[in-house]
Amino acid sequence: MATFSVTRPSKSRVLTAVMALYLVYTLVPLVWLVINATKTQPALFSSSGLAFGGPFALFDNIGQTFTYDGGIFFRWLGNTVLYVVVGAGGATILATAAGYGLAKYRFPGRRAVFAVVLGAVAVPGTALAVPTFLLFSKLGLTNTPLSVIIPSLISPFGLYLIWVYAADAIPDELLEAARIDGAGEIRIFLTVTLRQLVPGIVTVALFTMVQTWNNYFLPLIMLSEPKWYPLTVGLNQWSAQANGAGARPIFNLVLTGSLLTIIPLVIAFLLMQRFWQSGLSAGSVKQ
Repeated sequence: MATFSVTRPSKSRVLTAVMALYLVYTLVPLVWLVINATKTQPALFSSSGLAFGGPFALFDNIGQTFTYDGGIFFRWLGNTVLYVVVGAGGATILATAAGYGLAKYRFPGRRAVFAVVLGAVAVPGTALAVPTFLLFSKLGLTNTPLSVIIPSLISPFGLYLIWVYAADAIPDELLEAARIDGAGEIRIFLTVTLRQLVPGIVTVALFTMVQTWNNYFLPLIMLSEPKWYPLTVGLNQWSAQANGAGARPIFNLVLTGSLLTIIPLVIAFLLMQRFWQSGLSAGSVKQ
């Protein structure tokens, strides 16, 4: 009588070691930031970067960060939220509508649009910053929120992602059934399509939100007044003040502000991953 043994694949020690090193590599900067945000200005230069030293000053640093220079940090935070809500939110809506239309409707020039989208994905945003600045300068839109919001509305990668996802996630039979029931195209999109696209929409929203929240180069060249700065440009200005001639002792505020800047992103990921994961298996259609 023949017997069969089931062998389990052995774990790769090399791969495990590489992943452990990568985990350390990604976590060390975050740990360093958290530790140093708890230090006073003198303690930053009198203790090791990865060791606590001096009095615990995190809450004092947070208070100083929000009140320094007339509370300009609040203004920068509000500007960043505005750019993310309008810019990233608008980019997600436009990418969802356009990606669905390109995936499920046939029209002349569709292949050409696909080529243009792929080409746009390959072009880095920094390469378009200067031409965009020259265009907005002629339109008189520089040094206004629109100079940051309008470019943020375009997300070629988000459009491509929704396009590819909608092509497989939404069966043509489902759309035909809705049309037979008398539903119009807009109603189909709002009541049928969006439910199937939840994972793709959440993914695009996360990508565009992170991209807009961390956007630095475009606001740097578009904005000249600190009152319109996002957090990235504003904190860089504080860092320049701390390092320049007649420097102010505000390194502790720069570090604390950087820590406060990443907290909303972490919260957003924790809140949205539930919809992301659940949507991967929800709304499937049996054929």
